[in-house]
Amino acid sequence: MNLGVLGCGVIGLTTAIELQKEFPNAQVSIIADRFNEDTTSYVAAGIFRPGTSFMGPSIDITQKWITDAFNYWDDIRKTSDAPLAGVCQLSGYIFSTTSPSIVRNHFIEKLLPVYRQATEEELTLCHGGWKYGSFFTTVLTATSEYLPYATKKFLAAGGKIKEQKVTSFFDIEEKFDVLVNCTGMGAKELCQDQQLVPIRGQVLKIRAPWIKMAFYGDYDTYIIPSFNGVTLGGCRQFDSYNTEVCKYDSLAIRERCYGMLPSLKKAEIVREAVGLRPHRSIVRVESEFKQTPAGRTMKIVHNYGHGGYGVTTAPGTALHAVKLVRDVLSSSNMSKL
Repeated sequence: MNLGVLGCGVIGLTTAIELQKEFPNAQVSIIADRFNEDTTSYVAAGIFRPGTSFMGPSIDITQKWITDAFNYWDDIRKTSDAPLAGVCQLSGYIFSTTSPSIVRNHFIEKLLPVYRQATEEELTLCHGGWKYGSFFTTVLTATSEYLPYATKKFLAAGGKIKEQKVTSFFDIEEKFDVLVNCTGMGAKELCQDQQLVPIRGQVLKIRAPWIKMAFYGDYDTYIIPSFNGVTLGGCRQFDSYNTEVCKYDSLAIRERCYGMLPSLKKAEIVREAVGLRPHRSIVRVESEFKQTPAGRTMKIVHNYGHGGYGVTTAPGTALHAVKLVRDVLSSSNMSKL
């Protein structure tokens, strides 16, 4: 059996690894033109905290994706591979002066080991005159560690990686029994999907080893420590294709983050980075059959459109995509009887 995956970000790699587990006798190949630091995944802070607007085809499926994803990351955290994979436990606060609903999260309040209302004393932990707050303990996946780790694991299990830019499914010469499309923003052109739009994000990576907890504030402000530094953010610019660092966004991020924790002013800025989050109002995880010009049927399973929650939810949608691959193969085998 020959299975293919388009895309080598966190969605594609996690899906490919799960295909290897589910189909140990299959040859699994990844086709991509961007790897590691060139992917959108690499820019992500990687904290497990899905947005309350994240949505799959139904509430139940969405919750299952999120639950499966948390358990997947948390299981890795409990193994000796955790530091190699860049997975660790992290606690943090989310504060707001606007509304108590902003600091709540129905997806994870009962899923995480701790999710509770912040005390009056905790509301004064950082500057901002906060009225509402929550404390939570979650997991973090540092993509700077996870992407190389997952690539090595995939190759060690017999996987193959081919570098190729694919702008049409019919560009793929190799015949796969099923092809899984994890191309992120690339799916806009590949699938002619007008529902897929970029949400531009910009972050600063700094050295601040004294920061041990995550902090969220209003206006998409966040301070998230990781293995190799701290991520300061951010911005969400809908339908922006600008991949250049904007000095005005940097100034705004610094002002908001330094305002919360003034000690950050003395931190060295290591890098500024931009990523285009592939946003779709309903994340697309579904199967499709296409007829090639030669009359062959291509069996495709889509897995894209996660917006800013690709790292958070990658394992959940990967497991769902793998189930769809099995369903597609089963229906193909039944049709031959």
